[in-house]
Amino acid sequence: MATPATSETRYEPVVGWPATPHGMWFREASAVGVGPDNRVYVFNRGRWSMMIFDTAGNFLDTWGAGEFVRPHGISFDPEGNLYLTDDGAHFVQKRTPDGKLLMQIGTKLQPSTPFSGKPFNRPTQTIVHPRTGDLYVTDGYGNHCIHRYSPEGKLLETWGDSGVGPDQFSLPHSICFLGDDHLLVADRENFRLKVLTLKGEFVTEKHFHRPQALFAGQGDDTNIYMAECRPTGLMEGALGLGKKVFVLDRDLNEITHIGNRASGEAPDQFISPHSVSVDSEGSIYVAEVAYTALGSRLDDPQEVTSLRKWRRVDGGSKEGAIPDSALPGYIAGLRYDGPGSAMPIDSPFAR
Repeated sequence: MATPATSETRYEPVVGWPATPHGMWFREASAVGVGPDNRVYVFNRGRWSMMIFDTAGNFLDTWGAGEFVRPHGISFDPEGNLYLTDDGAHFVQKRTPDGKLLMQIGTKLQPSTPFSGKPFNRPTQTIVHPRTGDLYVTDGYGNHCIHRYSPEGKLLETWGDSGVGPDQFSLPHSICFLGDDHLLVADRENFRLKVLTLKGEFVTEKHFHRPQALFAGQGDDTNIYMAECRPTGLMEGALGLGKKVFVLDRDLNEITHIGNRASGEAPDQFISPHSVSVDSEGSIYVAEVAYTALGSRLDDPQEVTSLRKWRRVDGGSKEGAIPDSALPGYIAGLRYDGPGSAMPIDSPFAR
């Protein structure tokens, strides 16, 4: 497993990763997770809801076509089972790596009353405690709360409601463990990360720009990986505001970050990072709701870049990038004319 990153650690984008089969598409890769098997699972909003690759970008498998409504979040338990959160279907599913359904919490297309505190109304993320097996679910868009479930799917407790106070949320969008005795919550529309005990008691908070995705490093990697959302409409196109992925220590101090100051499709840019995961070599995978943020708003709506790999230079493999000879043609075909987009700044990928 990777060691913790330091201020000297460097990451570089793997241009063109992955090799998606001709005729298949993501529409947008809304969630990405690297399983204990070191395979990369892409939970997406195209026809093939789950697409699976190796870390070099080779296509391995697909399942789930037609079974989901609006894929949103992905995580794993220590055995490698997947926990998939669908905010459009209002459910959480536990599945094996080959797609067999083991458990479902929530009834498909039957949301609870908005902001009632009852599960679920557009949940966003589910994580599993490695020691107790308890599930923690951010019920984010239509409920501003967190639910704790037993490993068997029994609701144990719920905490939080709408507001700005220490015990309140405004769209809890992502969640991860901070060590084995605390939770870290991306309270997105309150522009903060919140640290809670496993019983939901407030510990501390720290300001960030619309934190949208969280991932806790595994094994020796004690880092926290956090992605910031794009700015709100009034500030769309502002340089250096959101659209970055940070590597943090457990005190939530910045170690380093990746992402250009400008938003777009270039290899070192982001559009709206929505999910983050890290493989055993320390390389970072980022899924983006790029169709929602950009592609759907173009004069000719189309899929745009929504899945990226950034290789950790001090340990990651170079496999998966397009040939150097193809790079000029690749860059020439990218577009920067959509809402909020701009040419990359101080970048080797600027035309």
